[in-house]
Amino acid sequence: MLSANIQAGSSTRGYHDYFARSWSHVLPAGNKRVSLDAIAKLAGEHDIVGLNESDPGSLRSGFTNQTHYLAQRGGFDYWSHQPNRRVGNVASSANGLLSKLEPREVIDHPLPGRISGRGVLLARFGDGDEGLLVAIVHLSLGASSRMSQLGFIAELLHDHKHAVLMGDFNCPIDRPEMDALFRQTRLQPPECVVNTFPSWRPQRAIDHILIGDGLSCSGACAMPAAFSDHLALSLDLQVPEAALL
Repeated sequence: MLSANIQAGSSTRGYHDYFARSWSHVLPAGNKRVSLDAIAKLAGEHDIVGLNESDPGSLRSGFTNQTHYLAQRGGFDYWSHQPNRRVGNVASSANGLLSKLEPREVIDHPLPGRISGRGVLLARFGDGDEGLLVAIVHLSLGASSRMSQLGFIAELLHDHKHAVLMGDFNCPIDRPEMDALFRQTRLQPPECVVNTFPSWRPQRAIDHILIGDGLSCSGACAMPAAFSDHLALSLDLQVPEAALL
């Protein structure tokens, strides 16, 4: 599995780029296509990929649906996206799913928060309560909003032992809102913390892939998502065959 905040294909190689290259977040310029091709190559090495900040088709992406583009370039037969933040037709952002396995169902849930627009993209693989459930999120910056968002997500994943929650949480694993999530679900804290932000000098673990107690994983590592300000997080997930049938 792979979780990647791709920053809509924009390039950030230091904090100064947030200001010096701010134009790249609203204009279809720079090497976004080159970045997307690099991300597609990385994504194609995985079976299920969760994306954050994938532009669903606005001015800054040249009106390209980046999730669809990555699916085609990465060899994924199945893809879905959940647009959330939109600034007119200039810039937009979405959660995205790329999969080589066919999901039984993909559901788009809006999340609560002080500012609307966040969501969770929920994909079901397999059948019934034993099936694999994959949720992709990009949580708010504010702790109170994250608490309410994770409370909503906990209701969705409550008793699922084959659940995966992945994405940009905008917080480390030891925050009170994360403790509440673990108490209310069968998701488990990761065995090791992998720093993913900022990509040029990773010091914070704010991107996570959390798994239920019916699953196991190994090989968690961070790797560049082209020139995004986040590193992508990859791991090998062991899923019981019954969870995919």
